[in-house]
Amino acid sequence: MRLTPRQLLLLVGGCAVLGGGVALLLTADLGSDGFSTLVNGVSIATGISFLAANVVVSVAFLALAAARRVIPGPGTVVQVVVVGGVASLLLDRVPTPPTWPGQALMLAAALPVIGVGITAYLGSRTGAGPAEAAGLAWDPPVPFRWSYSAVQGGGALGGWLLGATVGPGTIVVIVLLGPLVDITSRVLHLDVHQH
Repeated sequence: MRLTPRQLLLLVGGCAVLGGGVALLLTADLGSDGFSTLVNGVSIATGISFLAANVVVSVAFLALAAARRVIPGPGTVVQVVVVGGVASLLLDRVPTPPTWPGQALMLAAALPVIGVGITAYLGSRTGAGPAEAAGLAWDPPVPFRWSYSAVQGGGALGGWLLGATVGPGTIVVIVLLGPLVDITSRVLHLDVHQH
């Protein structure tokens, strides 16, 4: 697959923005997204490293998506590498606010940043990361704004049952992120579907 300059900009730029949003979400320290909660739960329950658990869960989500004809592409790899790299870089440099209102403000800032990042990188139509691919696998019949929320909710529940913690930020991501990506895709005129 040869990428156009526009696709490359949407993919790399979107993943960088998404990584920044993930760093804000994690630094707010009010709970992570459902996918990360599931990875953490698998790590806790099995004793394997978070990285190894991330690989196992990612492969499972991508296999599920592929069974529903959402095939990984170069964007799948770029998403994992760039989002993880940017988030790691920022996590070492952005401190958690010392007060609850500051944490809530950081969480509120994280959501639109994550929404724009997901919309831009999916709009490149070069392949989806594991959580987004699992959501897209069920659209249709279930619209992405709800299927993505179901994936995040299922991940959070599974992770919690395996011993991971959830917080108000987890609930906010489950309820708002799917609809937010849907709205952002319409505002930016980007089609996030991969079929």
